[in-house]
Order: sequence, then structure tokens, then C-alpha cells
Amino acid sequence: MVTVVFLGKLADLAGAPAMQLPAPLGWEGLKAALPPALADALDDPRNRVALNGALLADKAALQAAAGDEIALLPPVSGG
Repeated sequence: MVTVVFLGKLADLAGAPAMQLPAPLGWEGLKAALPPALADALDDPRNRVALNGALLADKAALQAAAGDEIALLPPVSGG
């Protein structure tokens, strides 16, 4: 299984802070396994993806294996 962690507004869209999905998991497979509103939000280029704590330069390059953790990070906001 792959652990997918949702941060910020992405957790709100997911309805949970995390979920488990079957491995192996690539970018398109991840999006297909998520609720449509969340999958659509992930297309925003400001959202970042980390695999086992390392940010990916290209989301499409995501390749997660059993035991891996994917973190989905929305843009940082503040004031």
C-alpha cells in the first residue's frame, strides 16, 4: 500500500488527512483513485507533490511503490 497525505485545502477536498491506496501508483493512477474534485484540483501547477519527503519537479514522474508516502501540498498562503 501507498500512504497518500493531504495537506491544507487538499485535505478538505479529500475529506480526510490521509488514505491508503494500492501500490504501485503513478500520477495518473493516483488521480483516478481520488474524488473528481480533488483530482481536478491537483492539475493546478501550484500544487506540489512529494515522494518520501522529496519534492518532485515533475508530478507526472511519480512512481510510488509499496511502503512509500506521497504528500500533496497546496500553495502556501499567508499574509
